[in-house]
Amino acid sequence: MRSRRPVGEITRGTTGHNRLRRSDRWITAVHGPLLRSAGRPLVVDLGYGASHTTTLELFLRLRRVCPGAEVVGIEIDPARVAAAKPYETEGLTFRLGGFELPVDRPPLLVRAFNVLRQYGEAQAWDYWDLLRSRLAPGGVVVEGTCSEVGHRAAWAGLDASGPRTLTLSARFGAFERPSDLAERLPKTLIHRNVPGEPVHAFLRDFDRAWAVSAPLAPHGARQRWIAAVEALAAAWPVHRRPPLGGRGRWRLGEVTVAWDAVAPARGE
Repeated sequence: MRSRRPVGEITRGTTGHNRLRRSDRWITAVHGPLLRSAGRPLVVDLGYGASHTTTLELFLRLRRVCPGAEVVGIEIDPARVAAAKPYETEGLTFRLGGFELPVDRPPLLVRAFNVLRQYGEAQAWDYWDLLRSRLAPGGVVVEGTCSEVGHRAAWAGLDASGPRTLTLSARFGAFERPSDLAERLPKTLIHRNVPGEPVHAFLRDFDRAWAVSAPLAPHGARQRWIAAVEALAAAWPVHRRPPLGGRGRWRLGEVTVAWDAVAPARGE
């Protein structure tokens, strides 16, 4: 039975054109086959903010790889829903709601960006569980945060069994060292970036690999990043093959590592 009151709290609503382009690119590459495997795949964009923009961009990008995809943007602020309604089109709708996901059938994919930052770590774990419980069989959640213009981002990939991956993504030139992306870690990890925690060790080793790869800097940050990820993969379970890894993804400023390797050391 659906809750009459949306679950969650109103966020700042900051958004902008192409702010989530990095995650959209990853979603279409990694989960395009999953979406195409369904007849009418439903995708939810949870907490799209003060503008419909990023939901519309997600819809257009998904339609390129899966013409049958349907997208529902969900916001907890009635005024934001009202402002987005004029932009509805076939396959794209907006409605009032929260983490309970008030949709007519279980979604195959849920994207939730910059939604959980205002909550506590324990609440973030609880909302992860709630979102996972709403998924269609085989479905996934992509939850993360990004900078104001989207040049630094991090997100977790989850399925019904729990978190599976952590992805870091950055525009070359938007950071001095990989650990600068720590400020964008998902809420379940951001406070764990301290000595003794796996995610701290991962970022420390990434910085070291970045430093060791400095001789490649004259060839560009892209070549240095690829070399650093290759070095990092020697000690960490970094995905090396498509769709999650390999040079094709690394050259975009991405790296994806198995969640179990960076999960909190002291439990949830």
